[in-house]
Parts: sequence; C-alpha cells; structure tokens
Amino acid sequence: MRQEEAGLDTYIILGKYTQQGIAKIKEGPTRIEAARKAMEAGGGKMVAWYLTMGRYDFVVIAEAPSVKAAAAVLLATGAQGSISTETLHALTEAEFKGVVSSLP
Repeated sequence: MRQEEAGLDTYIILGKYTQQGIAKIKEGPTRIEAARKAMEAGGGKMVAWYLTMGRYDFVVIAEAPSVKAAAAVLLATGAQGSISTETLHALTEAEFKGVVSSLP
C-alpha cells in the first residue's frame, strides 16, 4: 500500500545528541528500537534512520497518521533528555504535484 493510500504523512527528523545522549551513546541502538516501537504504537513507521556528519548527528524518515501522533512520539522521546530534534513535515512528489495543480 502506498503512503497516500495508507493516510500517513511523512516527516524528516533532524536530530542532535545532547551531552547526556553522547555520554550514553552505547545505548543508542536500544533507544532507536524504542523510538521505532513507539512510532509503530502510534500508528506510524520509522522508514529509515541514518547517522550523519555535520550539523546534525542523525536523520530519521518517519511516517505518522497525523501531526499529533508524530508530535506525541517526538515529545516523549525528547523528554528522555538524550536528543533534540527539528522536524520537517514533508510532501511526496505526488502530493506536490497535487498542490501545484490546484494553484490558480
């Protein structure tokens, strides 16, 4: 089933480890799995997780049924103190084409 058919919105999450997160970096894989399970419990999906170099330490591509569901997972994860995030609500190419076709 394609994302549009499933009613899921796409989010690009840019993350940074806090000092606490770096101090406990060996727990990182366990925290990623916990975030994946939390997203699934909220009706969404962690599509991909990438370690990155530069301004952000990691990037997550996720899908969620609503902005409220995405926010709930991100707030709960951030409240643990190991990461900070910046989240972008993304539209697929097909959604972009729909937006553009509806312009006057």
